[in-house]
Amino acid sequence: MPEPRPSTVEIRVWDLPTRLFHWVLAACVLGSVVSAKVGGAAMIWHFRFGYAVFALLLFRLLWGLVGGRWSRFASFVYGPGTLWRYLRGRAAADERLDVGHSPLGALSVFALLAVLIAQVATGLVADDEIFTVGPLNKFVTGATAIEATAWHKGWGQWLILGLVGLHIAAVMVYTALGRGILGAMVGGDKPLPQATPASRDDLRTRILALVVLGAAAAVVAWVSSL
Repeated sequence: MPEPRPSTVEIRVWDLPTRLFHWVLAACVLGSVVSAKVGGAAMIWHFRFGYAVFALLLFRLLWGLVGGRWSRFASFVYGPGTLWRYLRGRAAADERLDVGHSPLGALSVFALLAVLIAQVATGLVADDEIFTVGPLNKFVTGATAIEATAWHKGWGQWLILGLVGLHIAAVMVYTALGRGILGAMVGGDKPLPQATPASRDDLRTRILALVVLGAAAAVVAWVSSL
């Protein structure tokens, strides 16, 4: 006889700050891309969206250290062996590789964070020689500014669009398979075995998130004023 499936309950996986980060970041990246394509006076909004993305990235890097259990980088930094077992379908149940970010999902997250960080960094020193100059342009050479601008307007934006497209495609596939990851990023919960540890998501967590976000925003305000 087949073994009975373990009973499941709704477990809080994604804390509210992580969920808000996800959706606000998506909106800001979209706004940044659209405003850049419009150009002209809309470039003011491009900078505003860029600064917002900057602050959100700083927040996520810090939140990856102090946030809810499944939002911490320690919960989804996997070695090659773990990734290989996951791809072969031989992961052990106690590894809990599908609670938060799976090994493949983790690669996607880190790739997107890295590309966005590079995009923000190049934008801060870019100079389109027409209308817009990044606040840190004065601290780099002209050659560096030209290279940064070329990346920002070329490979950088296409890599972001490509990774976002892959992310959306993966969500659609997981949804079709009944994995429900989109619902978890909205409501925060997943149906999981009762023994699965939950992420802390209470008033204390949210106050801490506001403090972290405030610190990130202060850094961005200082950089933009240079």
